[in-house]
Amino acid sequence: MKVLHLLKTSVGASWALRQTTELVKLGVEVHLVLPPGPMVEKYLQAGVQVHLFDPSLSLGKPWLNIARAQRLRALVKQLKPDIVHSHFVATTLLMRLALFNLDVIKIFHVPGPLHLEHTFFRQLDLLSAGKQDYWLASCLWTQHKYQQCGISAERVGLAYYGVNEGDFAFNELKSTELKESLNMNENDFLVGMVAYFYAPKRYLGQKRGLKGHEDLIDALVIVRKKHPHVKCVFVGGAWGNTEYYYESVKQYAAERLGDNCVFLGTRKDVAALYPQFDLAVHPSHSENVGGAVESMYANVATLTSDVGGFPDLVVDGQTGYMAKAKDPQSLANKIIAAIANPEQRQQQVLAASAKVKQVMNVQNNAVQVYEFYKSVLNLEGKTLLNKNQNNSVSEKYDA
Repeated sequence: MKVLHLLKTSVGASWALRQTTELVKLGVEVHLVLPPGPMVEKYLQAGVQVHLFDPSLSLGKPWLNIARAQRLRALVKQLKPDIVHSHFVATTLLMRLALFNLDVIKIFHVPGPLHLEHTFFRQLDLLSAGKQDYWLASCLWTQHKYQQCGISAERVGLAYYGVNEGDFAFNELKSTELKESLNMNENDFLVGMVAYFYAPKRYLGQKRGLKGHEDLIDALVIVRKKHPHVKCVFVGGAWGNTEYYYESVKQYAAERLGDNCVFLGTRKDVAALYPQFDLAVHPSHSENVGGAVESMYANVATLTSDVGGFPDLVVDGQTGYMAKAKDPQSLANKIIAAIANPEQRQQQVLAASAKVKQVMNVQNNAVQVYEFYKSVLNLEGKTLLNKNQNNSVSEKYDA
């Protein structure tokens, strides 16, 4: 089996490296198109055959798209892959444009639900797809959403972007260094949030940042009325050129909570920070499985909003706490519940550890992808058989 993967970045996106590495181990001949960058050498070491160019649709520089599409089409004709596997909306749109009228199976592995939550972008995805287009969801919400939109169940698979415990280097011994730096006692309650600051996208109707930083600040105002010693740290800096937004959130926190919210900026020691939190909060407005994976692997009690793929990992009251999205009062209620029940928190941490290891296992997730490959190939084989019976099948890649 030969599969061509499409990525728009070679900086980060380590989940793609993990997936392609395991697919190579399963015997798949993996090719990958991506721009030049620091991850390229790691793909080569994993046995992936790399082709260097940007395979994504550019909205900011549309004059680049024709050349990119032509190059991708030429590569597919040359390689003749069984499947082309795209990992982003931008690479998927270029894939469909470039490979229009080519007899090739195309899979969009959906990294998150955001575009499906907005009518224009959802319709762009659905209407640009043809008969040989399939989808791989990376959470149950996404899988169900496509089916609600009328896509048949056999065309929408499920494969998480796996992250094993060994991908992190969390400290086994719980340090009190962070609390000491905040002038907190060891038994004082520390809330932590790890996320970049994404400025609101006005064209999507967003009034607050995607990750819900402002919601957590509002929730802490409520919590501190009952538990005045609670403090919070925010780990992460501005995403892209949005320093103005980062500074505005810091100012908002200072106005509402004084020095009880501390912004640590982008850190390289996140693995050492996580175990020092009493509760990790992920109040996103839209998310796949997000940072919940990290905090659950770090054996930290976890609170999320009820969006996207969070429910795949967090079962409220069993593997963590779950609040209503965009609802500071709901967040506050869950934080107060976590403070009041330390024994329950610890029981949930143990259950969460087992859950995340089961759901996010990299090897199992690669098998999910591989089995979906075989499934769609079988489906297309049946389709081609029917066409052959009608004497109407054309030669593969006949342009």
